[in-house]
Amino acid sequence: MAVLSKIRQRTGLLIIVIGFCLLAFLVGDAFQSGTFGSDANEIGSVNGTDIPTQEFLQKVAMAEKQGQGISNTQAFNSTWEQEVRSIILSEEFEKLGLKVGDEQFINVIKQNPNFAQNPQFLNAAGLFDENKFKEFLKSIKNAPNQEQWLQWKAFEGNIEKYTVEQMYNTMIKSGVYTTKAEGKLAYKLEADKVDFDYVMVPFSSINDDQVKVTDAEIIDFMKKSPKKYKSDNTTSIDFVLFENKPSKEDELAMSSKINELKTKFDSVSNVGKFVNENSDIKFDSTYLAKKDLPLEFQEQLFNLPAGSVFGPYVHNGHQCLSRMIGRKANATAKASHILLAYKGAPQSAATRTKEEAQALANSLLAQAKANPDGFGMLAMTNSDDPGSKNNGGEYDNITPGQMVPQFNDYVFNNPVGSIGVVETDFGFHVIKVSGKNDAVLMGTVAQKIQPSDATIDATYTKASQFESDALENKDFAALAKKSGVEVVNANNIKAFDEYVQGLGSQREIVRWSFSSDTDINSVKRFETTQGFVIAKLKDKNETGLLPIELAKQSVEPLLKNKKKAELIKKKMNGNTLESVAKSSGASVLPATGVSLKTPVIPNIGSEPKVVGKAFNLASGKTSEIIEGNSGMYMIKGKSVIKAADLPSYTTYINQDRTQNQSYSVSKAYTALKDKAEIKDNRGNF
Repeated sequence: MAVLSKIRQRTGLLIIVIGFCLLAFLVGDAFQSGTFGSDANEIGSVNGTDIPTQEFLQKVAMAEKQGQGISNTQAFNSTWEQEVRSIILSEEFEKLGLKVGDEQFINVIKQNPNFAQNPQFLNAAGLFDENKFKEFLKSIKNAPNQEQWLQWKAFEGNIEKYTVEQMYNTMIKSGVYTTKAEGKLAYKLEADKVDFDYVMVPFSSINDDQVKVTDAEIIDFMKKSPKKYKSDNTTSIDFVLFENKPSKEDELAMSSKINELKTKFDSVSNVGKFVNENSDIKFDSTYLAKKDLPLEFQEQLFNLPAGSVFGPYVHNGHQCLSRMIGRKANATAKASHILLAYKGAPQSAATRTKEEAQALANSLLAQAKANPDGFGMLAMTNSDDPGSKNNGGEYDNITPGQMVPQFNDYVFNNPVGSIGVVETDFGFHVIKVSGKNDAVLMGTVAQKIQPSDATIDATYTKASQFESDALENKDFAALAKKSGVEVVNANNIKAFDEYVQGLGSQREIVRWSFSSDTDINSVKRFETTQGFVIAKLKDKNETGLLPIELAKQSVEPLLKNKKKAELIKKKMNGNTLESVAKSSGASVLPATGVSLKTPVIPNIGSEPKVVGKAFNLASGKTSEIIEGNSGMYMIKGKSVIKAADLPSYTTYINQDRTQNQSYSVSKAYTALKDKAEIKDNRGNF
């Protein structure tokens, strides 16, 4: 079985080697026969323009290299969005005839300090010389080594692309206009106010179990607004994880192994070197406070005599040995303070004078000395330090040099319990020294407890048996319960996702769930870093609408409220607010000074439909029953206060235009993208 485990551990390498050989053979044969499918050559297309796979993957590799920590899938998806955007906008630029002429290009170059301030391109007057620049381009173009010229052409292309896009954005923004009438409307929406009385019966007055919403109703509702509930194709899976966890036997074996190191660790002279040679976690020369040590072993470790070794003990999945190297007295401190800032001090909003701040500090000092236990309350009610006043002015685990010198010196040069005043650049501080702590330096050998070959083999056998049983269409949940593992649901997986809920990065599982060869209820075993995953495809959503489980979160409450509305209507009997209030058990309440721009009813929330009705309701007139966002309403008009006309609406015109311009470019691109015919083959990779 150990041999089996070794083979499995090298499975990835074997697959890569064998797969590469097979790929080379198949690709060569396909090209020779002319049967290589278009989907293999293109990652996708936009409006008939193909995105070649090879070039695309080169760009992905570059993005991953430059992205500093982004995953391959993240680089893959960001590169895709860039390619789609580039093609869509390039087509639009061509339709509009947008190009960068020689003169425009030179003007852009002149604005770039890398060229405009380069001595190589300056004349005797220190100004950019266009002729010198052109001579430089001519020289690199005719040079035997074309590398620099190719680099320049790539740079030139990026400059042109950027400049054309800026021209396009300017055109879009310039096309956004706000009329005087629109400016006046914006003003009226804000300034006109309405007062009205209302009766409201909330939807929450009807229990959810009194109304039922079916999946079919949710789907029908989404079909009426397909753009609003549009979604990429998704899949949902159930999976179980058989973790490769060390057994008790593995822990005991590891304990025996690390015990062999203990004798050597006791007598070694260079602790740091020994730790680095024998530990999975390198030596750390930081002095640690007691609270920073492993909680369950704090007392033993902190009180360990110098040179002594504690362990072995288990912490965070490691077998550990710790040796005390040294102790530092008063390494950290705890202190509380009250800052009294004054006008003119850094970061101060205080209006008091320096003299007033000092006088207040001395007054608070006297109070603190008279009642040290009340220091926290004094800080909360008087301190100008927003970072500490809410917790009584306290700072814990202060290290020497962390605070400004005067503060630092008082804390570390005075005994615990001391209360005094010091002046810093920030003002006067009333300081109470609450405590001081020693810190210890320890060398810890920590070796991760790994499952043995026998343990991995046993886990593999359990996982394989589970897979076999699941493939026989046995109940997945029942099998999981029998095997002592938990079924985890991973829903709303997209074809180009990288992560699977509960498993992390699992691109292989995502690809499998979208494969045309994978049918509903298909089962497959995957080997991951955590262990063996048995996945079952639960659902494929290819409707173009949100998957049911996700749609329920937003659509189901709306449909339930629609049904609750009908039930509430039956309760709201009468033609007056008073009669409706009596029949429904509600109250008549006032709403005053509400605008259409902010149609908020106090203590309820936004109700634009109700407020809009109120503006169109004559004084003393009662409305019909209105379905709002939070419940059902009947309202009675009182008064509409029309704001006086302004001599100019320029402020509102400018605000509206600026706001619309800020969204115009992104809206334009979104519209072009929605209209574009995009073929996306990312799910195959």
